[in-house]
Formats: sequence, structure tokens, C-alpha cells
Amino acid sequence: MSIPFVDLKAQYESIKEEIDLAIASVINETSFIGGEKVKSFESEFAKYVGSKHCIGMANGTDAIEIALKALGIGVGDEVIVPALTWISTAGAVNGIGAEPVFVDVLEDERTIDPAQIEEKITDRTKAIIPVHLFGLPARMDRIMTIAEKHDLHVIEDCAQAHGAEFNDQRVGTFGDIATFSFYPGKNLGAYGDAGAVVTNRDDLAETCRMLSNHGQMSKHDHRIIGRNSRLDTMQAAILNAKLPHAEQWTEARIRVAGWYEERLTGLKRPVTPENMRHVFHLYVVQSSKRADLMTKLKEANIGCAIHYPTPLPYLKSYAYKNHQRGEFTIAEKLCNEIISLPMFAELSEEEVDWICEILNQ
Repeated sequence: MSIPFVDLKAQYESIKEEIDLAIASVINETSFIGGEKVKSFESEFAKYVGSKHCIGMANGTDAIEIALKALGIGVGDEVIVPALTWISTAGAVNGIGAEPVFVDVLEDERTIDPAQIEEKITDRTKAIIPVHLFGLPARMDRIMTIAEKHDLHVIEDCAQAHGAEFNDQRVGTFGDIATFSFYPGKNLGAYGDAGAVVTNRDDLAETCRMLSNHGQMSKHDHRIIGRNSRLDTMQAAILNAKLPHAEQWTEARIRVAGWYEERLTGLKRPVTPENMRHVFHLYVVQSSKRADLMTKLKEANIGCAIHYPTPLPYLKSYAYKNHQRGEFTIAEKLCNEIISLPMFAELSEEEVDWICEILNQ
């Protein structure tokens, strides 16, 4: 038996007719930029999240940069980000001329530790970017309390958490603004790069739309300096075909996670607090014997990965900040021990049995 880390072909085969029709319609209509398919996806995804506005973007990284710019954050400002996440969260802050300030994470939940946020706040701090990592929401109640106390903006990074919930409320609806990625491997993925911003604020929605479309509200009406970061119509059409299946796929992921939970022994498994809905973008276990486990998985033709091998503060790109080992102890420990196991909606119980048998041995 060979089990891939993720199987995008299986998902395509399950809705092949809908996807093929969506792609063909874009080609037949020769509407490749903007149009009704983009508007339709923006409207439907806003409803899915529970937000008033959705503005499609070229990718999730652009979405974070544009959200920051829309909030007026720039050179000389500081933005608090978790030490454990994909580099886009921090890199986007650098991209608009601000400075990311790293905070360690909670060991069990792996999201930013609210208890350590306040000690990093200075008179230059303008925002917090909590990341709903691996599919689990960050502690938004405590984060929002801190943000309100210090008059900070909150930008939720929801790239790995489509449909996740905290206290029965969808992520992306707590802060001023939120960003999503539709990279192909995401829970809701396009067939190329794509992203979006969601917000309940009319002013931010208007500014984000202008920033992503050369600063214009209508053709040749350039009101601010913007950029070109529009959601591609082909990707919007594909996402339109996929979105109605998102909840079914999420429930399947939760079911697969349940199988892992029942069968795995001797490994630290993901937690799901009672007031959260974990959507399992990744199923991440933890072991001090990671190298041996990964070798056994690969010998059994079972895909696996490490998300992520190095805390952001210790990457070469952030060497200029002079962070030292021991500053972010939880992120360090996790980066040395975590393994992402196969996780996708089409994974069978038999396949999970085999993965767990190899690991339990």
C-alpha cells in the first residue's frame, strides 16, 4: 500500500464533472479577469465565513500585505506574530515596511500564547496577527481583550482554517480583517495561487479592493497607489465549484482525525478544546523520535512532512534581529518533534489503520 501525504487527484475525481464544466465555461465565455464568477465567489465565501465583505486576491501573502496597508500600517510600525507559522505571516509585515515581533506559542494548541503578547507591546505596536494554525483557532477571546486594551488592530491569518470555529463563531470574523489562502493543498484550494480578505468594515473592504486593483474604484479612476493582486477568474470558477463541498470535506477530515485519535498510541496528538472546531488542515503529531518515525513511514511508502522545521525568529532571513536559541522554547521544541501525517478528506479508514500500525510499532 502506498499512501500520499495529500491526494488532490482524488478530490478532483470526486467532482470532476463540476470542475471541468467550470473551467470550460471560463474559456467559452473568454472572461479571464474579473466578471460574475469572481463576484459570485466573493459573495458566497463571505456568507460561508459569516462576514459582510470578501475581496478576492492573487494569493494569501498579498492578502496579508493588503490588509496591513488598508489599516494604515507601514514603516516604523511593529506587528506581533507567532514564532511558529509559515513565513508569509511575518514576511508580509516586512513587505509593507513594518517590523514583525515574535511571540512564542502554546505547546498543546500550537497557536500564539496570549499570556506572552503584552510583554512584547511597545509604543510602536499597531497590530496582532494571530494564526489559526493547522486548522485550530487561536485563543481569540484573550487576544481581542488585549487588542482592545491597547487599541491594536487584529488581522486573523486563516490560511489553514477555512470553516474553523471559536465559541461557535467562524474564524475570520473576530478581528478588524482576516486573510485566507486558497493554495491548492488548503482545505478549500484552487488549482493555482489564490487568496482573499474578509471584513465587516465597509471602509476596509473598499480600500482593500482599490489596493488590489491598481488603486482604482473604476477603470482609470486611480484614487490611491495600489498593485495588481486580483483573484483570477479561472480560480474563482474552480472555487465556486468546490465551495458547496467544503463542509462535507471538513467533516471527513474531522472523521479521519478521529480515527487517528482512536488508534495512535505513544505519540502526542492534536488537541481540540471544547469551545473550538478544529478543521484539521494538517494532522500533526509529536515525538522525540521523529527521525526514526519518518524513516519508517517512508520505508512503508507513507507520505509525511514537517510543518515547520525552524521557528521564524531563527530563520536566516531574520538573522538581523539577533534572536538567540532559548528565547522561544515551545516553538523550538515543536519544530524538533512535530510530524504531519497524511490528511485529506478521501483518506480511508483502512489507510489510517495502516499508518497507525506502522507508527505504533
